[in-house]
Amino acid sequence: MDECQRLFCDIIESLSNATQGKLFGAQSIKSNNGKNAAFLWKTSMTFKLDQDDLKKALSIAGATIGSHLYNTEKKMKGWVSIPENQSQNWKSLTKLALDYVEKLK
Repeated sequence: MDECQRLFCDIIESLSNATQGKLFGAQSIKSNNGKNAAFLWKTSMTFKLDQDDLKKALSIAGATIGSHLYNTEKKMKGWVSIPENQSQNWKSLTKLALDYVEKLK
């Protein structure tokens, strides 16, 4: 298990409202309502955030607008990707993402 995978598993285990799932073939973190809040792809985590949190997350070094896994030209509205070298932010962003998607219908 690599470092990104270990951190991903640690985040799921530490949050009571997080469960593991799949999104686009990637491992994801789902909220209690079954909605995907984040997913791990290679060495980055991508998070579904509201507009305010998205803007803040984009100020993290190396952050980019999330894109589809197999078509990186196709951007995903409301998603931000954070690289491994900023993984100290992953848990807090996961919490924000879970809070956000739990409010969605």
